[in-house]
Amino acid sequence: MADRDRLRDYRGKRDFARTGEPRGSGAAPGARPRFVVQIHDASTMHFDFRLQVDDVLKSWSVPKGPSAEPKDKRLAVPTEDHPLEYEEFEGVIPRGEYGGGTVIVWDHGTYEPLSHDREGRPVDFAESLERGHATFRLSGSKLHGEYALTRFRGGRHGDDEEAWLLVKRTGGRARTHGAPDPRRARSAKSGRTLAQVASEAAGE
Repeated sequence: MADRDRLRDYRGKRDFARTGEPRGSGAAPGARPRFVVQIHDASTMHFDFRLQVDDVLKSWSVPKGPSAEPKDKRLAVPTEDHPLEYEEFEGVIPRGEYGGGTVIVWDHGTYEPLSHDREGRPVDFAESLERGHATFRLSGSKLHGEYALTRFRGGRHGDDEEAWLLVKRTGGRARTHGAPDPRRARSAKSGRTLAQVASEAAGE
């Protein structure tokens, strides 16, 4: 599907004359797929979990953020695809704009797709997401180890709102710093807190 089609929903919800969010210029994917977790202080505080799939960031809103504990099943609600450049976005989305509020990059890095079929053969990552279950290994500054995204409600042909679970997998040599108090968390990109980003934006 063409880039303009995959980002149609994203661009249609935003006035780029007002927001500093990237419009998306069709940046080329790198050698290894990327991921980013952003803290978004919008109408409701939440974490945005994004995985690079081909030329876009597939995105989920995770209210409580990723967990280091396999027993914690985190709700993840899919949102529109975002451009690859969104991995670097940190700032304040103006009030009145879609998603108005402050955003920081809590973590970012690369990931390794791990999805296999029942015979142990690798499955294309985009296809595994279409099927509703994908596994991957994160290598970030804060998140490390294997995770899984599993759709438990809705889907392409379902009537219900689509919802997924983001779960830490057991085993391996995983090392994960769990999601902190978002108001005290510092950006992996700039070292700033949400309050510092908002204050600097107000002073510009």
